[in-house]
Amino acid sequence: MSEIKGMHYLKNKLELKRQRVLDRYSYYEMKNVVEDFGISTPPDMRYFMGALGWCAKAVDTLADRLVFREFTNDIYEINEIYRNNNQDILFDAAMTGALISSCDFIYISIDKDGYPRLQAIDGGNATGILDPITYLLKEGYAVLERDSDGFVVKEAYLTPDRVQIYEGSKLVQDMKNPAGYTLLVPVIYRPDNVRPFGHSRISRACMSITNSALRTVKRSEIAAEFFSYPQKYVTGLSNDAERMDKWRATMSSMLAFTKDDEGEHPVVGQFQQQSMTPHLDQIRQFAALFAGETGLTLDDLGFVTDNPSSSEAIKASHETLRLIARKAQRDFGVGFLNAGFVAACVRDKRSYTRDLLVDTRARWMPLFEPDAAALSGLGDGLLKINQALPGFLDEEVMENLTGIIK
Repeated sequence: MSEIKGMHYLKNKLELKRQRVLDRYSYYEMKNVVEDFGISTPPDMRYFMGALGWCAKAVDTLADRLVFREFTNDIYEINEIYRNNNQDILFDAAMTGALISSCDFIYISIDKDGYPRLQAIDGGNATGILDPITYLLKEGYAVLERDSDGFVVKEAYLTPDRVQIYEGSKLVQDMKNPAGYTLLVPVIYRPDNVRPFGHSRISRACMSITNSALRTVKRSEIAAEFFSYPQKYVTGLSNDAERMDKWRATMSSMLAFTKDDEGEHPVVGQFQQQSMTPHLDQIRQFAALFAGETGLTLDDLGFVTDNPSSSEAIKASHETLRLIARKAQRDFGVGFLNAGFVAACVRDKRSYTRDLLVDTRARWMPLFEPDAAALSGLGDGLLKINQALPGFLDEEVMENLTGIIK
């Protein structure tokens, strides 16, 4: 058995990673601070900054298409455990958190009747030592409660043998773990050998492009002032002429200038009107870069183009997003299966082996709901296949393809 790192090590590990998670949540919640280059910004607008929801759109567009349905060949009755734990909210919260922070966690506690309770904890409040074979944790640490200032109030240290709950620095609960597996299970988005805890959907490129687009929005706001009221000038005024109020002179529909004693008169002119086109072109450029990074389309980011009319055309325009979503389904399916398996061990107070999970599969709703035309074509195709191979495509296949459940 590998050496136990201990609670102190895991707390330090979480503190090192927590700020990265908070940074990504700030982009998701549109509260990120963007550096101002200070070149074209007037002093009065130095601290003005708008908001742009592209990072939230990248996460939500993918998360909303991932609808978990059930596990097939459910020998441990995992589906029942999830149904008793508000599975719709639990799955959505865990997947959204994993897309933002690269990894979310499902914490398994035990109620007074000994039944498992499942709770999603974001990647900024939990960590652990990952087993690269099973993708379960060898040991874990989770912050269960923080005060209004962000300081830890309640925390848990978990191993395959024990569950220890601390309030402040005081151990308030120390219980035997009936499952034999750490009661903190990771749900990871796009893990690999270098980053076993995955990658965030809000990548460094997404954050950089968003910052550039926000600066463009700010410059366009400044330019809009000059576009609405172009700068004007008056030459040839006498030094003794009465000074006019700038705002009143700008808004007035009639101005009168008299000649001086020598018969000279002032000359009124206007600078060339500011154009908004460069700013619109630039922000569209950043939108194209962001769409390429995340698998979205310009329509998803608010730049309306020719909308495709059919379901197949929509699928074709989102082909990259479909592939990303398929990968996410495979990753999240492993995490949910692991969490359900450990919860079943808690429920039955037995440490089951994972061998029997090889035939248990996660089923998802279709990523794109078929329209009437697609259903008609699908029906014709299924009919012809079953005529050639009777019974080859059954009711379960139809449900997977169409999302229509009896």
